[in-house]
Amino acid sequence: MTTDAPASLLSDEMLEGFRSRAAEYDRENSFFHEDFAELQNAGYLKIATPEEFGGGGLNVAQVGREQRRLARYAPADAVAVNMHLYWAGLSADLYRAGDTSLQWLLEESGNGEIFAAGHSERGNDIPGLLSTTSAERVDGGWNFNGHKNFGTMTPVWTRLGLHGMDTSNPEAPQIVHAFLAREADGVNISEVWDSLGMRATRSDDTILESAFVADDRVARVLPAGAAGMDLFVLGIFAWALVGFSNVYYGIAERMLELTIDYVQNKESIALPSGTFAHHPETQHNVAEMIMLLDSMEPQINAVSDGYAASVLDAANWDEMTAPTWASKIVSMKQTVSKNAMKVADLAVETVGGLGVARHSEFERLFRDARMGPIHPANPALTHELMAKIALGIDLDGQPRWG
Repeated sequence: MTTDAPASLLSDEMLEGFRSRAAEYDRENSFFHEDFAELQNAGYLKIATPEEFGGGGLNVAQVGREQRRLARYAPADAVAVNMHLYWAGLSADLYRAGDTSLQWLLEESGNGEIFAAGHSERGNDIPGLLSTTSAERVDGGWNFNGHKNFGTMTPVWTRLGLHGMDTSNPEAPQIVHAFLAREADGVNISEVWDSLGMRATRSDDTILESAFVADDRVARVLPAGAAGMDLFVLGIFAWALVGFSNVYYGIAERMLELTIDYVQNKESIALPSGTFAHHPETQHNVAEMIMLLDSMEPQINAVSDGYAASVLDAANWDEMTAPTWASKIVSMKQTVSKNAMKVADLAVETVGGLGVARHSEFERLFRDARMGPIHPANPALTHELMAKIALGIDLDGQPRWG
């Protein structure tokens, strides 16, 4: 099944503008403010919000294909807005399934609030299911204390979706999922972002010191670990990783496009019969790139289309449905991000010196592609989750390995 989206909100002219500014944002390590304003004005940040809340009503597969297109022009833009889109998207899934607990989020998304993600943190390799951030119960809500990193869209977010751990009962720790307002006391931004790739995302750190979230902005209080993977938590994985996968697939598509264009025009005095397109190793590498891309798209489409259809029937899921989807989702992201790096490697190998010149799009996309495996779930956690689910090993069992 393929779920087609309505006509894109992003014109070719707009996208070319994004591409023309991408190098400057990367070089200056600056947020893509001009692009972001255009995306907002075009209604792009509302594509996952249901129509009744002023949005486009696209499902996870449709949004993913829009993100894929955006990434071919401005990968960092696509990674950044993915954080907002996945909160609106999973909330829309819950709403359609009859769960109105996050209706307020859809209303705020429709009214222009910007949501970001506060899941990555020091000392925790299982984001979302465990936390080194503390959540302390107080009158009317919760206080959060911790250090969140990789806070994508730090310059513009107004709501931070985060989680912390309540250990008041050591025998039954809980994960508190909540949404923190930018203006809340105890929110401190540390401008540390200076990365290899995806520099325009400005993914700075957020330090929380008794940052308060009221009960009406708490999404879930769940058991720590995989036991707390309800449709809300699974939705974080599904929407985030479908988005990431499409971004890195889009980078790979663009690398192939650039490579083909370059070698068809690159000449050598040792090749009197034509351009480097006629060199056998060029042809070999281009074929390898195509085969990698051909393996990526069907997996993305199968997982995203399948999840979009399945989540509508989530009320009838059995106890293995969520773990099965979790395995498929992390497998997709792992495969696509690794293959996108291979495509980028082949592109640079094929074009030669231009591939490492700081002024070239090849060099910037090569660095951006390196960031794929860093996004959760990382390769180590992906292999652990998939193998334990397949082997019937308790994901929360202790010791963790043994």
